[in-house]
This record gives sequence, structure tokens and C-alpha cells, in this order.
Amino acid sequence: MKSPIHTVWSWVRRQPPKVKAFLAVITGMAALVLLRFIVHDHDNLFVAAEAVHSIGICVLIYKLMKEKTCAGLSLKSQELTAIFLAVRLYCSFVMEYDIHTVLDLATLGTTLWVIFMIRFKLRASYMEDKDNFALYYVLVPCVVLAVLIHPSTSHNILNRISWALCVYLEAVSVLPQLRVMQNTKIVEPFTAHYVFALGVARFLSCAHWVLQVVDTRGRLLVALGYGLWPSMVLISEIVQTFILADFCYYYVKSVFGGQLVLRLPSGVV
Repeated sequence: MKSPIHTVWSWVRRQPPKVKAFLAVITGMAALVLLRFIVHDHDNLFVAAEAVHSIGICVLIYKLMKEKTCAGLSLKSQELTAIFLAVRLYCSFVMEYDIHTVLDLATLGTTLWVIFMIRFKLRASYMEDKDNFALYYVLVPCVVLAVLIHPSTSHNILNRISWALCVYLEAVSVLPQLRVMQNTKIVEPFTAHYVFALGVARFLSCAHWVLQVVDTRGRLLVALGYGLWPSMVLISEIVQTFILADFCYYYVKSVFGGQLVLRLPSGVV
């Protein structure tokens, strides 16, 4: 006899894409409502997002140390991650120093270690031909956006542009990793766990901002400044969540199907 969860999951799998998208939106909204009542201090969601990201990096470290291979990993994604973490750390030190700074420092350290392993220790297994996403496609637009649209606070202009840059870079840093998975079509377990952890972290971060705006009845947007910047913060959070939503769906589908290796159909990510 099938469990209720498997029965519901089987029904969802049979639905057309538009119905699945609608159900995904409804599920996301329900999760936001649930988080609003469960988590009283919504700053904890941001801390949880950074903690989940750190767990994802730890999964990568375990993969590199146990399997001695970096196949399926994008060096470019790790480098983008290191860049936005370094910029965010700089902003934290000069603008505000709190628990986020400590978590970012730990995550940056582990990310740099992963980069070192891919570049030097495990270079032979690096799939350079599959990691073919041109970084200037994201770096140049992010820099231009940061110069044009940044916070209107009283901080130094360089610090404000840096703050905006790390927000924009974080939103698109996973794109090279998704390109590698798109090129290979088969994602081994540890890489899949890592990307899923990123998806969960992005959702928690997005939930933090959305719930903060709802609870303050929009006053948070005014506190962030004027112009397009407050809207761009929310848009960036939503974009990075939706970028990973498709992959997370197939990850959950694979887990429920008892498959250790995730196989992505054409057109995904």
C-alpha cells in the first residue's frame, strides 16, 4: 500500500507543466506563511540561509576528499561565489559587523579551499570543456547595474556600489554550475546535494526579505533607500530562487524515486 506522500507525488508527476508551476507557486506561498508563524525573528532565516550554504560547501569538501575528483563541479561558479563573499565581507567590515560576517568568513574560507583543490590538486578530473559559461556575461552586467543602481544611504559611494555588486553577483553565481549540469545531463549525488542546498539557502534568504517587507508594511523598502534599489534587492532574491527552482524539483523527484544519480531531461536549467 502506497503512503499518502507517494500518492500525492504520483499525482503531481502526471500533471502538465503549467499545473506543476501553479502548484509550485502555491507551495512556496504556503511555506512563506508557515515560516512567518514559526520563525518569530526573521533575521534567523538569513542566518539559516548562510548556514545551509555552508553545509552545501561542506558536502563539496567531503566529495573532494573522499572521491578525489571534481568532475561535475564548476570552477567558475566557485570563483563567482568567492568574489561576492569577499565583497560582502568587505561591506560587513566597513558598514556593519555581526554574525553574518563570521558565517561569510567561514564560507569564503571553505570556498577558497574548494577552488584550490579544483585548480591544483584535482585538475586532471576538472571538466573544463563542460564549464564553458563566459563569466563576462554576468560580471559586466552586474558591475554596470551596481554603478547605476545602488543604495542611497550615507555610506561612501564605493561601499554602496560594492554592496549592490555582491547582491547582483550572488543572484547569478550558480549559473555556471547549472551550465555544467546542462552539458553533462547526469548529476552525481554529492553535486546534486550541494546545488539543492544552494536552492534551500536561496529560498530562506528570499523568505527573509519578503517577510521583512510584509511585517514592516513596506517600511523596510524605505529604509533601504529610494529609487530602484529597494526593488532590485527583492528582484535579485526572487531571481536566484527561481533560477534553482527547476533543478530542486527534479532533485526531489529523484529522491522520491530512489535514484542516487540525478538525470536531467533536455531543456532543464
